[in-house]
Amino acid sequence: MPRLRTLALSSAFLLAFTPAFAAETAAKLVMPTPAPEQKPTSETLTFAVYAGGLHVVQAQIDLSDPAKDRYHVGFSAWTQGFLGSLVPWKGTFQTDGWRVKGSETPEIYQSSSVWHKKDEIKKFTYAKDGKFVGFTKSEDGRDTTPKDFDKKLADGTTDSLTATLLVMDKVGAGEKCEGSKDVFDGLRRFKLEFHDEGPEDLTKTSYNVYAGPAERCTVEVVPDGGKWYQKPRGWLSIQEQGRQKGSLPTVWMARLNKTGPALPVKIRVVTDYGTLFMHLTKIEGPQAMAAKDAPEDSGQ
Repeated sequence: MPRLRTLALSSAFLLAFTPAFAAETAAKLVMPTPAPEQKPTSETLTFAVYAGGLHVVQAQIDLSDPAKDRYHVGFSAWTQGFLGSLVPWKGTFQTDGWRVKGSETPEIYQSSSVWHKKDEIKKFTYAKDGKFVGFTKSEDGRDTTPKDFDKKLADGTTDSLTATLLVMDKVGAGEKCEGSKDVFDGLRRFKLEFHDEGPEDLTKTSYNVYAGPAERCTVEVVPDGGKWYQKPRGWLSIQEQGRQKGSLPTVWMARLNKTGPALPVKIRVVTDYGTLFMHLTKIEGPQAMAAKDAPEDSGQ
């Protein structure tokens, strides 16, 4: 059971930073045929998480542009198969926000997780100028918002989805995959840091629909205040397991056009119990097209 729990936590860690990745991928792996002003209103993107060749987690992303200068990202993921029967987990995440002067700013970020039929919901609100407004939390319908949480921990923070989008914009503009943003999760403050590891050519496989050049980046969570355990637990423990094995969580980003942001096409997390890969497997939408056609390689 410890191994299965670690596997589930590893999947959750890997997925914690993918909604933003996948949302931008869904928007940009599209070849528009109408006039430029006609943009797709909704796209759905599917990812699959594999461990030891087994499909253990499924994820789905929904992206829409509800109004001018607004963005919405919806994400859901769940354990499945044998792992799902023993370690039932489901998570949903969404951000609604503004696009201001070419940059994204969140208005509302909400996360919901169901673990063994226990539901936890967190909601974070922000002002248009980026200031943190408030935070609420509930468990199984009961208000469990901390009454004494230090609001200074939230000053100057954003959500992890938006932090990721901003780095993707930089890489898409030809800059290195380097960036750091402060994030508040309700109990703790941390820096979400990206570091460039150089280019790599990816081959299309039976797992992943993308083939072509990509930029490899590592993602690291650095504690920066709040209620952290003395010994790393949960997803921080997973990160440190990978560090000890010489591999922080890694994402491959591809530039599919000259003007858009770089897009994630593959993610890897190394743990004491094996390596997890998250692969892009399917794109659906009114203007969606298949990723680059290339010979398949059987590897991950």
